[in-house]
Amino acid sequence: MDISGRHEERGEYLMVGAAVAASVGSNRIREVTGIGLATSRLEPTLEATLSIADEAIGALPDLPEGPVVAERGEFYEEPERAVGASFAPEFKYVESIGERRTIEIAHHAAYATRALIL
Repeated sequence: MDISGRHEERGEYLMVGAAVAASVGSNRIREVTGIGLATSRLEPTLEATLSIADEAIGALPDLPEGPVVAERGEFYEEPERAVGASFAPEFKYVESIGERRTIEIAHHAAYATRALIL
């Protein structure tokens, strides 16, 4: 999970959330099975980022069987347990190289989508 565009640009916000469904090992991605995207023009807050994340995950072809994974800064350094209450089946912050690479795919998808929309 990655969200791009938390800064105001030309007087408005445009956040793009990208969720990547993938099978990963500890240090590599085995397979990407889907990418879900969502946009929001709301001012970035914890509630707004949780909402866009939920929408991006809902746009995946199939809901993930494993945890939703994000970097700590994605949800304003809130404790994993507090953020996890918003996700099913579970949520965790990135731990492995494979998870980090999956987040990199999400980042590129969110950033590129935002650039195309602006």
